[in-house]
Amino acid sequence: MSARRRTAAALAAVLAAPLVLTACRGEQAKTEPASAASGTPRYNAEDVMFLQMMVAHHKQGLEMVRLAAGRAAHPQVRTLASAVDTTQSEELELMTSWLHRWKKPLASGAAAHTHQHHGASPGTTAKEIDTLRREKDAEFEPAFLTLFTAHQHNAVEMAQVERKNGANPDARAFAGRVVESRTAEIKQMLGFLNT
Repeated sequence: MSARRRTAAALAAVLAAPLVLTACRGEQAKTEPASAASGTPRYNAEDVMFLQMMVAHHKQGLEMVRLAAGRAAHPQVRTLASAVDTTQSEELELMTSWLHRWKKPLASGAAAHTHQHHGASPGTTAKEIDTLRREKDAEFEPAFLTLFTAHQHNAVEMAQVERKNGANPDARAFAGRVVESRTAEIKQMLGFLNT
């Protein structure tokens, strides 16, 4: 079995494992009421943390796919990277607009350091992205697919928690779209790794 197939098999096993999703205790207990004067929709701490974590997550993802758009060996991987760039750039704009409207910062200490408090594995690190950037041409594509598959799996985990514990209907609907689209991307990338 080639290294590429072993990597894909290991990733498939990890992704098939049941997700243990836990929410932060006490953080989502307080739901902000809708303001009749401003028309501000209701939201809770889970909604805010989800968006803050996803803003940071999207910025990392955009770094990776922009590398892949120019360096991946196969056109279908470059096409995927370009499509993800477009989608996640639009999503980033949407999420930041919600946080601005709610008068919340774009990042929090927890979002900057870990996703674990909200049901996901630790986020992709700057060191991992730097390592990807330094990969030799022949090794870049499998390294990108492996790292980005895990990265998108983290997005699915965070979105599942938001769907369960969030209060804002728009944020929860967005989380549902994240689960659907990232699951499809993961399947596609695992297929690339197996070819």
